[in-house]
Amino acid sequence: MRALTGAYVEAHALFAFRHLRTFDSGRSVKVLGAQSGLRLSKQKGRGVDFAEVRLYEPGDDVRSIDWRVTARKARPHTKVFREERERPTLILCDQTQSLFFGSRLRLKSVAAAEIAARLAWQTLHENDRVGGLVVGNDSYAVHKPKRSLKHTARYLGDVAAYNQRLARGGDALPANLSEALLALRRLAHTGFRIVLISDFATQASQWQDAVQSLARRNQLTVIQIFDPLEVELPEADLYTVTDGHTRLRVNTGEGRLRAHYRQSFAERSDMLDALCAHRAIRLVRIATNEPEPALRGL
Repeated sequence: MRALTGAYVEAHALFAFRHLRTFDSGRSVKVLGAQSGLRLSKQKGRGVDFAEVRLYEPGDDVRSIDWRVTARKARPHTKVFREERERPTLILCDQTQSLFFGSRLRLKSVAAAEIAARLAWQTLHENDRVGGLVVGNDSYAVHKPKRSLKHTARYLGDVAAYNQRLARGGDALPANLSEALLALRRLAHTGFRIVLISDFATQASQWQDAVQSLARRNQLTVIQIFDPLEVELPEADLYTVTDGHTRLRVNTGEGRLRAHYRQSFAERSDMLDALCAHRAIRLVRIATNEPEPALRGL
């Protein structure tokens, strides 16, 4: 299934990703949760995945004795298994005004919605709980992580609903981002898998505090959505641009303007690189014109 296109997304389009396996996250990951799931924990106990054979110690389950190794080495050895643990996932999907922009294939807001859907369904396929937040210009929706088809559909329904509310001329700065990020921090516990999907174009200090806090006890993935037109101005010419209220004529052939424009995006990217320079954080950048988002390994 290829990428969604256009300016808006419908809920049924997000539901269609249910049967698509988009990425392979079957790597062994340290998880501190207490419930059963599909992730391998470094904590060892009675489970379905064999870890090693070691010398028998008093208190070990005699049913786990490896009789072949015991006979060969003339000393009792026991099998040790690695427990399966779940990794609850929280996905924050930004649907605020700065994402209502795109020059190729689709808007950033549509790309963010699609990635949230792909990750949510994949998490559910792996029998883990999934939830998160959808952040809009003037409100946000909270979904506690649950292992439920209906619950995942409700979360994606809110993603679509917030996407449909975006329009030209909306507020550039979401009034509730700090509250939404605080709600996410309250929702997350130790050992969660957390994914932040945004363009990170506004309120850098709010994002910085949240990223640093969430990364302390969780596995954090930061996905920056960008449009090629944000990186480089189009070829030299006179263009008319509007934000829904004001119309401007821009000469993209002016050298200083091109250099300043390019530098502005580079500085924002550098700030995000520095913010994510932590071993518990993974940074992924996805352009709006990618025919299929590269999510493998997340």
